[in-house]
Amino acid sequence: MTETQRFPTSNGMKKTIKATSIDLTNELSAYIEKKLGGLEKFINSQDESVFCDVEVARTTMHHKTGDIFRAEFHLHMAGKYLNAVSEKDSIFAALDEVKDEMAHELTAYKTKKNTLLKKGSVWIKKMLRRPPNQ
Repeated sequence: MTETQRFPTSNGMKKTIKATSIDLTNELSAYIEKKLGGLEKFINSQDESVFCDVEVARTTMHHKTGDIFRAEFHLHMAGKYLNAVSEKDSIFAALDEVKDEMAHELTAYKTKKNTLLKKGSVWIKKMLRRPPNQ
């Protein structure tokens, strides 16, 4: 039993929600929207190539307790693919953890990109300040 929904979010990021072995209720769909909304501040709103695959699933049907719910975010940006996965005893707890993990990955990616940009600009300034060899 798999359900899939595709629709854009408010900032233009396209997304797909896939529910496996679990009903995709309006409450669950709204909660996923809320969690994705928290990630929008890390993503360039002008970039229309951003695509997020969300998968929520019940991993086992015969267990009653333990980590039986799984949530996954797969974020595709221009030239970059980020992935976050979580398994918890509640689908909402799994979504909370996977959102925090994805926010951490986006922050690390953004910091790394900015650091490389600053290093490049420092190198160019050094080259411009050097006196020409005579």
